[in-house]
Amino acid sequence: MPKTRSPFLPLLLIATTCIANAGAGDVLLPQEPAQEAQPASFPGEWQLLHASIGLSAMHMQLLPGDFVLMFDRTDTGPSNISLAAMAPCAATADGADCTAHSVLLDLRSNVLHPYPLATNPWCSSGALLPNGTLLQTGGFSNGDRVARLFSPATGWVELPSFLAARRWYATDMILPDGRVIVLGGRRQFNFEFFPHDDAAPALTFFPFLDETTELDAEDNLYPFLHLLPDGTVFVFANDRAIVFDPYNRAPLRRLPAVPGGVPRNYPSSGSSVLLPLRPDSPAHAEVLVCGGAPRGAYHLALRNATFVPADRTCARIAPTDRDPAWAIEEMPLARVMGDMVLLPTGDVLIVNGAAAGTAGWELGREPVTRPVLYRPDAQLGARFEALAASAIPRMYHSSATLDTYGRVLVGGSNPHVGYVFANATYPTELSLEAFLPPYMDARLDGARPRVLAAPGEVGYGEATAVRFEVPAPSGAAAAGEVRVAAVAPAFATHSFGMNQRVVDLAVGRVAQLDVGVYEAEVAAPPTPGVAPPGYYMWFVVLAGVPSSAAWVRMRPLGPAP
Repeated sequence: MPKTRSPFLPLLLIATTCIANAGAGDVLLPQEPAQEAQPASFPGEWQLLHASIGLSAMHMQLLPGDFVLMFDRTDTGPSNISLAAMAPCAATADGADCTAHSVLLDLRSNVLHPYPLATNPWCSSGALLPNGTLLQTGGFSNGDRVARLFSPATGWVELPSFLAARRWYATDMILPDGRVIVLGGRRQFNFEFFPHDDAAPALTFFPFLDETTELDAEDNLYPFLHLLPDGTVFVFANDRAIVFDPYNRAPLRRLPAVPGGVPRNYPSSGSSVLLPLRPDSPAHAEVLVCGGAPRGAYHLALRNATFVPADRTCARIAPTDRDPAWAIEEMPLARVMGDMVLLPTGDVLIVNGAAAGTAGWELGREPVTRPVLYRPDAQLGARFEALAASAIPRMYHSSATLDTYGRVLVGGSNPHVGYVFANATYPTELSLEAFLPPYMDARLDGARPRVLAAPGEVGYGEATAVRFEVPAPSGAAAAGEVRVAAVAPAFATHSFGMNQRVVDLAVGRVAQLDVGVYEAEVAAPPTPGVAPPGYYMWFVVLAGVPSSAAWVRMRPLGPAP
């Protein structure tokens, strides 16, 4: 891996004995104002990890073991990375294709491994199953009814004709019982489950998607799905949202439309996150939706080559409140096709995209190369901060995701039908960058915790412990509040990180075991509604400075897929 300003030693992941009666206790770290540990002057830093990964990272998923899977589509012709010598070539209308359309990046070595991909996953969806395998659904042409499973050990395993309907621009979300709901897609106003429920119909009509679609433009593809703590599902499409019960397959309540009427889903392509869940209010949840394009922007770009300014608002709502209402804020930069990435600090990074036009072939203009940090707990009017700009435009078909080092990986950008590297306004981009947020300022390394031990697996509500060390700084000791954040990795594509989630764990007593070595008692998430089963990155956050992460699996309550 290229040298970073904040290098981390390898994690030692060992199981620890559960500690009973985790609760409030003395924090034994010396105290110092938390804000002093994080200078505000560092605007982040961009690092080039690979000038070319061989393909454009349309889809991206972080996997347990510190791997990142990235893939494109299979119908654009050869990619720029060859398959391994023994891998079979794919038969195409133009002959054999011996290039890879998916690659696996080993974060620890920064080495790329090509994988063959048989069917077309263009504009598909995905979710990480409780066993750490990626479920990947749909796509185009010969891939539109395919479910695929991926792990580094097996590569791609295809389940032909598994899906009951064509899924193109659909959304996947993991449920509390470990099943995955697959909802929507082009001209699909319905949902289904993986695995199938043999006792129920394969497809369930979902009228909300029918209501929110618009002639030609649609503006409700890749709907935003967020699992709420009570196990219900928040669904946002176009400019409005509902909450529904996936088990009884019934809508529960409609939420008010976002003021202003700006569409936020593909091709108007804003983005959305579920803000971090807190242990002191486990039933409370808030959703943030940012950016988009004005109604009609898609047709103006497509038919008239008129690229209207993107939207600059964020809308925030607590769907769990008795009378939820949207609160509107303004970003410092207008943005369409942006990616929102949850950080272990609880902040949100908004990155990629354009200031004019919409998603679609050649329909975006004015790249927005400066990320914006959103601090949800700051005072209104002081939540946004523009950060350091990248030198690389990331337009249509870009992606971004958090990695275990706390960096944000950024790749992709291909607003063309095929790979175009010359004579184009925005050439196809094969590079992969890492953005280091402000908390990775090298001046904070003396206060940066390093995880020594974390539980490999934990059950709901169980007490356990996380052991960490803090380097001895010169002068004053590292100081501040200890947090442990469990972060679910996202399936990132088309401006939405499916299933990304931050759950703050209840931290009890923090004991000093040795010079610079501490052990924090923590309680695992209380229910699968708060944290669905599967793999999470556990970060120790000390005075706003996160460690690199340990992988911890939330054990399913019962048999899981």
